[in-house]
Amino acid sequence: MTPDSPVNSPAKPESTMGARVRNFLIAIVAIALSVALVLGLRTETTSASLTKLDEASIPLEVAISNGKPSLVEFYADWCTVCQKMAPDMAELEQQYADKLNFVMLNVDNTKWLPEMLKYRVDGIPHFVFLGKNGETIAQAIGDQPRAVMASNLEALVTDSSLPYAQASGQVSKFSAPVAPTTSQDDPRSHGSQVVN
Repeated sequence: MTPDSPVNSPAKPESTMGARVRNFLIAIVAIALSVALVLGLRTETTSASLTKLDEASIPLEVAISNGKPSLVEFYADWCTVCQKMAPDMAELEQQYADKLNFVMLNVDNTKWLPEMLKYRVDGIPHFVFLGKNGETIAQAIGDQPRAVMASNLEALVTDSSLPYAQASGQVSKFSAPVAPTTSQDDPRSHGSQVVN
């Protein structure tokens, strides 16, 4: 080998100014992508949630006495079927809000035990269709397609017979306690009610 061969020649250093600019641009792009990812994840929440539906619902006592028909939904925050139906229920509530009452009753709240026993709630979501005077017209259990719910609500509003009365779909199993429990403080207390 000759002393002038490329093996022995020192490596040409890259322009330090060019390397700094490149590294600076990479850092800026990485920061921008990180910020976009964080903001995207924060705003990716569903437009409807069970909590929002519950907050917007009419109290059962008011619904029974205000002269409008009502849809009562028994649900739980842990119920995957209830969560899946929440966006459709929110749209139906907006569509029919002036014509009927939407009532949400959380099965984890033992306050609703008498109603759970009265309507024999053994799976959720459990829907009870009430007439203008609070009388039970029909019940549906489980995952209901939006079109089925809309048809039932339209019939309820027009005081017609419900086309899909007694409909059943996929449910989250639930067993109502026989008597109210004394401790409501433990958020894990509903675990004994879940049946696989």
